[in-house]
Amino acid sequence: MHRIVFVLAACPTWRLQTASSTEPCAAPDRTRWKSSFGHQMQPDWTWSSPAVCREVLYVVELQRYSRDQGSSVYFPQAVLNGDDLYDATLTDGHCRLRVTLDPGLNPLVERYVLRSGSTLCGAAFAPAMTAQLPACPTAPADGDSYKLLSAEVSDGAPGEDGGLRSFNVDSLSWFGSSGSAGALVPLRANRSVFLPLWNNVDYSGEAWREAPPAEEEEEEEEEEDRVQRHAVTVSELRDSFLIGRRGVARGVVHHQLIVRIINKSHLMYYGRRDLNCECPYKAVLEVCDRTGSVCVVLWNSVCLGWYRRLKPGDILNLRRYRVKGRFQAQLDDIEISVNSRNPAALISVLPESSPFPQHIPPAAFYRFCNSKELLDRPHGVVCDVIGLLTFSGRPERIRNDGRGAELLEYHWLRLEDGSSNQPIMVKLFSTSQPDAHHKLHPLSVVVCTRLKLIRAADGCDLAFYLTNTTYTQVYCTGMRHHSEMSYRKLRPVRQFLQWLRSQDDQEVLRRALIGGFFIYPSPPVSLELYMKDRRGVPGFLRGAELQRELERLRYRERQTFCIQAAVTMVMYSRRGEEKHCLCWTDRASSLCSSPCFRNSSPFPSSTPVTTRSARSPPSSSSPSLSPTSLGSTSTPADPRSGRKSRKRRFTETLPRKRRPFVTLQSEQNKSVILFEASMEFLESPNADEDKEEDEDGDTSSFLTGPLPLEQSDITLETLPLRYDHAHKEEQAVAIAMGGALTGRFDSVLDEYYTLRLRALSDGVLVDALFLPLSCSSPPPLLPYANTWTSILCHGAFCPHTPPPSPADLIGMATQLANQRLVCVLEACHLGGATTEIVLSRAFPLNH
Repeated sequence: MHRIVFVLAACPTWRLQTASSTEPCAAPDRTRWKSSFGHQMQPDWTWSSPAVCREVLYVVELQRYSRDQGSSVYFPQAVLNGDDLYDATLTDGHCRLRVTLDPGLNPLVERYVLRSGSTLCGAAFAPAMTAQLPACPTAPADGDSYKLLSAEVSDGAPGEDGGLRSFNVDSLSWFGSSGSAGALVPLRANRSVFLPLWNNVDYSGEAWREAPPAEEEEEEEEEEDRVQRHAVTVSELRDSFLIGRRGVARGVVHHQLIVRIINKSHLMYYGRRDLNCECPYKAVLEVCDRTGSVCVVLWNSVCLGWYRRLKPGDILNLRRYRVKGRFQAQLDDIEISVNSRNPAALISVLPESSPFPQHIPPAAFYRFCNSKELLDRPHGVVCDVIGLLTFSGRPERIRNDGRGAELLEYHWLRLEDGSSNQPIMVKLFSTSQPDAHHKLHPLSVVVCTRLKLIRAADGCDLAFYLTNTTYTQVYCTGMRHHSEMSYRKLRPVRQFLQWLRSQDDQEVLRRALIGGFFIYPSPPVSLELYMKDRRGVPGFLRGAELQRELERLRYRERQTFCIQAAVTMVMYSRRGEEKHCLCWTDRASSLCSSPCFRNSSPFPSSTPVTTRSARSPPSSSSPSLSPTSLGSTSTPADPRSGRKSRKRRFTETLPRKRRPFVTLQSEQNKSVILFEASMEFLESPNADEDKEEDEDGDTSSFLTGPLPLEQSDITLETLPLRYDHAHKEEQAVAIAMGGALTGRFDSVLDEYYTLRLRALSDGVLVDALFLPLSCSSPPPLLPYANTWTSILCHGAFCPHTPPPSPADLIGMATQLANQRLVCVLEACHLGGATTEIVLSRAFPLNH
C-alpha cells in the first residue's frame, strides 16, 4: 500500500477550477479570487458548475448540528436521510474557510474516515446561501458561503493531524472576512450551538459558560427590597396551582423561591428537523425547601448560561418563573419553568450563610451503598457509590433502545471499596460532564450518584452492575469535586477513605487497566441459557447479512451478532510477531471457501471522498468478512489445494519465551498516588525457538515457516493496556473517542487466537478474534475441562487449572472439525476500514 503525499504550494492562493476544466480559473474575468495574504477574498460571480481547488487543504475542525425546517433548501439535489449536518473548517496554511459537507459525505464522518487532521486534494465546492447571515462572521458579505461536494482524502492513522500541526491555525485570517471572527455558529440551520460529534448529551463549545451570566444590576436592586418581603414556598405554589384559582401561581411569578438542588439531570436535546429552535435544550433540577420538593426545568438558552454553573447542593433564588402542570406526571403535580424570555427569569446562587436562615432548605441527602451491601439490594434500586477506580474502559456507543437512530456513548468502570472481594461495575453513559469523564483515570477516587442496580436475568448474585438514571452525576479526583461536596462528611465516605489509606500504590497499579475490548456481564455458558436470555429469539444472520450490518456500523458503535458457522482455521499469534504463528487449518473445509472478511487492516491512505463514495461498496462480487478490515480479500488460493491428499496444516513458530502478562510500574513511595487522591476530601528475551513437525495419514500435518494464509494484526484498541500513571493524560486522550493508540503503551495481553468461521448459510468466511486469557466476569464456581468445546462455551480458559500451552491447544483443534456452532460475535467499528470482531461464545449444535 502506497502513501500519497501532496506538497503545499508556496503561492498563498485558493486555486479553483470548474469541474469540466483542466486549468485553474484565470484572470482577468470574474473567475479569479484574490487571495494574497492580508487581502480580503470575495467571490463576485455565481458558478454554473462546481469549482475544484488544486491546492492541498487540511481539515481543521468538524462540527455537527441538527438540521431544521429550512435546511433542505440548501441541498436541493441531495437526499437528506439523517438529522445531522456537518460544517468543516479548512485551511491551505494561509487562510481558513468554513464549508458545509454535502449530506452524501456524512457517512464518512460517521465512520471516522473524514476527520480533523485529514488532508484533502481536489476538493470540489459549490456556492450556497447561509442560514446565519449576518450572525456568522465567516460568511461573505453577499450572503454566499460554500459546500464541499467531493474531495480525495489522504492521511495517516486516526488521531494524527498530518501537516496541520505545522500551522498556527488560530492566527490565520478567514476567507471572505476582513475582520476577526466571533463565535462560530452553524451555516445551514438556525441553531446557536453545535452538538458534540459522538453523542447528544454532552455540551460542546465556548457558549456553555461555567461562570454565571451577568445580571442587570438595576433590576436586581429594584427586586431586592420587594423580594425580601414577598417569598413563597413550594407547597404554596403547588396548592395555589392545583386548586384551580391559581392565585400566586397565576402567570409570571415574581415572588422569590429559595430552594436547594437535590438532583441535576443530564442535558436533554430535543432538536428536530421540523423544529426551528435556536437552542433546543432543557435540563431538570430536583429542588426542595422545608415544605416539599418540585422540579425546575431550565429551557433553551438558560441552559447555556446556567447548566455548568449549577450543581447538587447549591441554594437557588428564583424569580420571574412560571408554574405549569408537570409533563407526563402520573399524579397531579407542578413544575417550575425557567426561560430566557417571556419573561427572562432571574436566577442567583445563595451562600450557605444566607441572611434569611428561615429560608435555608434542608441539606442534600445521599444513599451510599458499598459493594457488600449491593449483593443484597434488589433489581432497580437507586443508590450512590464511592470507590477506587481500577479499570476504565474505552468509550463505545450503542443504539438507543437497541434500534433507534441516536447513539448513546458509554464506558465501563470498575470500582473497589474494600468492603468485599466483589468490585462495583458501572456502565457509565454520558452525564453532560465531559471534563469529568475525561479525568476518569485508574487510581482516581470516583463518586457516582443516582445509579440504578441491574441484575442479570438468571438472578446470579455476582452478575450485577450499576448504570445511569436521568439524574446521575460523577465526581472524581483532579476536578476539585470532593472538597466542594457535602458527602465528604458522611460515614460511608469516611470508612472508604480509611480503607484507601491502607492501600499500597504498587499493589493497585498491578491491577489497574485502561481501554481494550471488554464485555460484562459475560454471556451464558450454554445454548439453552443463551436462548432463554434472548427470550428464544437468537436472531441468526446469514453471512451476507452480517457483512451488511458490519458495514452500517458507525464509529465506536458496538453490536452483538449471532451466526451458525463451522471453524475452518485456528491461529495462535503474539502481537508484533504475527508473521510466525501457530496455525491449524481444516483443509477439507477450506477447499470450497469464499473470500474472507478480516478483522483488521489499515484504511487505505488515499481515499476518494465523494457523495457517491459515501455509500458502502456493493458486496455482490464475493461474500467476505474479517475481524478488522472492511473490504479486504484473502490471498489467492493455493493451486495445490485441489489435490486429493487432504491435509490439515500446522504452521508453528512458538514464542521464544513466555513473558508475564502484567508488569508492575515501580514506585519509590508506597502510597503517594492514593494519599494524594484522599487529600481532596479535606478542605524481550533470548531463547531458542522450538520447531516441531509431524505428519499423520489422517489429514493433519505440522509445517514450520511463515504463515501461508493472509492474516490481520490485532489492533491496539482491542487489547487492555497497563495504566501508566506518569502519562495518564496522554493515555486517556489516546483511548478517547477520536484518539489514536501508539505502541508506546504496554498491553496486558500479547497472545490471542484467530478463528476463521464459515457461515453454514452461505459459506461466507469471518475471521474473529478469540481472547481466552481475558476474562471480565467473576470466575465460575465449578471447574471445567480445557477442551475446545468448554473453552468456547465459557469464552475463557478454566481459572481453576493452568491454561494449556498454545501448541497443545492448536493440537486439539481437530476437535472442531465438522462441528456446527452457534457463534456469538461482538463487533465494534474502530474507524476507517477497521472493524473489531471478537468471538465471545460458541455453542455446539446438537443433532
